[in-house]
Amino acid sequence: MKERTHLDNALRDFRELENGLNENIEMIKMAEAEGDKALAEEAENALLALKDTARRRELESLLSGEADHNDCYLEVNAGAGGTEAQDWAQMLMRMYVRWAERHGCKVEMIDESPGEEAGLKSATVEIKGGDAYGWLKTESGVHRLVRISPYDSNARRHTSFASVAVSPVVDETIPIEILDKDLKVDTYRASGAGGQHVNKTDSAVRITHMPTGIVVACQQERSQHKNRAKAMTMLKAKMYERELEKREAAAAVIEAQKTEIAWGHQIRSYVLQPYQMVKDARTGEETSQAAKVLDGDIDLFLQASLASRIKGREE
Repeated sequence: MKERTHLDNALRDFRELENGLNENIEMIKMAEAEGDKALAEEAENALLALKDTARRRELESLLSGEADHNDCYLEVNAGAGGTEAQDWAQMLMRMYVRWAERHGCKVEMIDESPGEEAGLKSATVEIKGGDAYGWLKTESGVHRLVRISPYDSNARRHTSFASVAVSPVVDETIPIEILDKDLKVDTYRASGAGGQHVNKTDSAVRITHMPTGIVVACQQERSQHKNRAKAMTMLKAKMYERELEKREAAAAVIEAQKTEIAWGHQIRSYVLQPYQMVKDARTGEETSQAAKVLDGDIDLFLQASLASRIKGREE
């Protein structure tokens, strides 16, 4: 049913483009015959909007990776820098949540570790729908923020870093073997708002896969059993992502992005002072609309990253 829905949507989008193109061409012919400049201009503007839609649909048709149509887990971790970096991590997480909401995706909080004063030390969400992994997989890496710090009484400019990691949600049809002897399981008390048992029992679960060093955590459910099951699903997703990276020609590039959360390793810079600019270090794509980007309008960068990966694969 999921595949059927995806194909139905693809066909519907194509037919809408086809009908829109034909209708506006006819409208322009009619406007020229009647000498109606306003109608002709309206139809031309509609064609320009269709062009942007067609470009996006073309990129979507190229989401042909093994897990591109899957939902995804998105994890944000604050870098060194205390409250300033933790506030930046929260801003980044909000940006991705807003992007997901704009595209009709559902967002579910899996794990959250709040900062001492403000922001987030780390957080993980599950984004469901809309080819989430295909679009967001290129967001893995270090993101850099430059701004006048609201936490500095001297109003000095600060540079902060946070890392993003994206992995696909895997279903039961993908066999992934995980041995119990390779796991270290820790339980702790969940944080945040809760019901009868949350905050009173050690219901939150953290699992470490010893051979790879992969760590996952979950505290959303009320029972330790359910949290462990969700954490195991996340662990499988991260291990599956590792295998995908090994099999992709761009694996070396992806691994190079997952380095120290500090200067010189960022994939994108967000500058709010002394000027407004967001620039991607990989594609060279940039915009001065920093506020819009931080409000979830990141399609420009996602499309450029996807197009560059496809171009590199063809070369």
